[in-house]
Amino acid sequence: MRKYISKKTLIILTIISNIIYILWRIFFTIPKGYGKTSLIAAIILLVVEIIGMMEMFVHYYGMSNIEYHERPIINEELYPDIDVLVSSYNEPVELVQKTINGCIHMQYPNKNKVHIYVCDDGNRDEMRLMAEKMGVNYISRVERTGAKAGNLNNALNNTTSPLIATFDADMIPMHDFLMATVPYFLKNEQAKSNGEKEEYEKIGFVQTPQSFYNPDLFQFNLYSESRIPNEQDYFYRDVQVARNKTNSVIYGGSNTVLSREALNEVGGFYTNSITEDFATGILIQSKGYRCYATPEVYASGLSPSDLKSLIKQRERWARGCIQTGRRLNILFKKGLGFWQKISYISSITYWYASIKQFVYIMAPILFSVFNIIVVKCTLLEVLIFWLPMYLLSNASLKTFSKNIRNTRWTNIYETALFQPLMIAVILETFGISKNKFLVTKKDKAEENKTYKILQVLPYCIYIALSLIGVNKMIVSIFQMNSMTYSVVLFWLIKNLFNLVMATIFIAGRQQLRKSERFIASVNCKIQQDSYVIYCKTTDISEEGFAFILDMPEYISPEEEFTVEFKEELGSEIYISKMKAKIVTINEVNSKWKYAAYITSIEEDQKNQWMCIVHDRIPTFPQTIEETLGFFDDLQVNVVKRMKKTISLSRKSPRVSLNYEINIEDVGKLKLINFNYQYVLLKFESTKNFVQRISLPIIDDIILECSLCDGNINERGVLYKVDNIKEIIKTVGNREKINSWLLEKKELPKSWEEEYKKDNDEFDQMEHV
Repeated sequence: MRKYISKKTLIILTIISNIIYILWRIFFTIPKGYGKTSLIAAIILLVVEIIGMMEMFVHYYGMSNIEYHERPIINEELYPDIDVLVSSYNEPVELVQKTINGCIHMQYPNKNKVHIYVCDDGNRDEMRLMAEKMGVNYISRVERTGAKAGNLNNALNNTTSPLIATFDADMIPMHDFLMATVPYFLKNEQAKSNGEKEEYEKIGFVQTPQSFYNPDLFQFNLYSESRIPNEQDYFYRDVQVARNKTNSVIYGGSNTVLSREALNEVGGFYTNSITEDFATGILIQSKGYRCYATPEVYASGLSPSDLKSLIKQRERWARGCIQTGRRLNILFKKGLGFWQKISYISSITYWYASIKQFVYIMAPILFSVFNIIVVKCTLLEVLIFWLPMYLLSNASLKTFSKNIRNTRWTNIYETALFQPLMIAVILETFGISKNKFLVTKKDKAEENKTYKILQVLPYCIYIALSLIGVNKMIVSIFQMNSMTYSVVLFWLIKNLFNLVMATIFIAGRQQLRKSERFIASVNCKIQQDSYVIYCKTTDISEEGFAFILDMPEYISPEEEFTVEFKEELGSEIYISKMKAKIVTINEVNSKWKYAAYITSIEEDQKNQWMCIVHDRIPTFPQTIEETLGFFDDLQVNVVKRMKKTISLSRKSPRVSLNYEINIEDVGKLKLINFNYQYVLLKFESTKNFVQRISLPIIDDIILECSLCDGNINERGVLYKVDNIKEIIKTVGNREKINSWLLEKKELPKSWEEEYKKDNDEFDQMEHV
């Protein structure tokens, strides 16, 4: 209760401080008498601030009492038929197949009631064949009017189930998706079954988060995969859930279950907007249907992996929302309540953040570089009216977003995209619409360098102007002996940080990984020849996996080994067999991490493996790392970009040794390290080394070694172990060698530094 009161108090204080600030701005800071340019710039800045404050008030209204709707318990026989529609246009067949595979493995009381459809607007033979092979339905059409909405409406006309689940081509559902969403629609049926008279609201749709199993561009380009959540998490896990209160949850187009009755009542999916999902959700709610958003993830897909695709996606969202607001006339839309209208108008004005960011960047530049007064005030007034509002707003955002988002990262996101989005927003505002639906590319395409240069050029201009402004403000502070200019200096430096981060973001980062890696502990059985190892994975991907062993076990890197995985999720048990080979081995905290890549796998086993890989919540951070600030963000990017990428190729577990041996006719020598395939020897005299040597290490185990030409240096002489396979095949020899290694193992003198170095290198390598 105390926590609730403190949050409520924080909201009240934030709202009061914002109102006081805006009133001060309106009545005391407009620079009258300084010319038309100054007056116009001042009014634009003030309007932008007022709109931003209104958006914040709407959000805090929803956050003040979040509604989490409890999932009802429903008798299994009441679960109805459901049509699962996977919409596709030009996506790769392999991508859609993974989504269909996830749909097939969704749990349901009676799986015969789950009807899966590939809705292929590309009308492709290879997609039809894939659907037939997977045992699901295929729907296509000749006339492709209405883009994605038209595709889904065509599917509606060819299906009959009372519930409909929609997925984008890349969004892979988890096993519990249907069991987590369908019950909300069945409260009335359950009440009737229990003999109750209570009537519940009709449910229009249930929206689950759009989660992503690859890092988004902000995480990836800014080296922040382990530091910040996906940029979309704030919307789906915070904003959407807050909208439950006003019944203004936005239909996101995927990872959703909808009522066919509700869709029929609004005439199907809305076709007169490039964001058909946004418009369709509004229409459903205008008919009185209740719509829910849940914060739990039940499906995940691919985030755009190149700048051009991301910008096109956001441009479509911005244009579509503004377009929908105009064409549906939301302010006067019959059936929508006051708070629903306010909430949706706030969703539309959000896209004007691009213009807002431009104004915030230019305001201090206008004053510091061009001597145009935008805000007339003193330092004392700023400290009294602006500072409390600024601090409280920052604290509120961090608190109510549960640290999914903070002001610093919000500014980075908005600065990075404001320039390309601003033109689209202005054009759409004046009715210059783009009605063609553009499918967002999700494959890892090569970035167009010319496109990047054109995108980064305006930011370079803003940075240059900001630097000029910073210099002039510093000079003014010392010349005038006044700290009044420090406020402008603060905003210039703050904007400069955002502009630099935006420039780094646009510059991008080289893609090395072929598939995304998930932290996952999965039971596996590894067998090479007759030797079997039982262990658990540390991470997995579509093309490989890694596991940790307590001992430096010998797995021949030249030969394939068989591996079998077993994972139980809900009532599903996934079992997958495949062939693999070792790609790297690294010592980690006195244990051994083996990374392997899949060399061959049968189709049915691959489908099981895809379930093991993707039937889980992505392992990216859920909150922002609190220990890092502005300068840390810059430092991370500078250091990472300057650091040379090292790809380790060690495919056998190398163990440092402290073992001396006396060999007849050779004399004393020391074993420096050993990795089964090779042994490094240190002779008392470099003249003593021979072409071949026999090393008795334990009991009757003798390593027969031959000299490796050209591998003689101050560290020692490298020999190849010629009989290792014969030794290993003998029963009991593995255990003897492992015991000998543990007994003779020697840690490096600078063990901590060596361990840290190895792990940094391992993190950077092109890992499976």
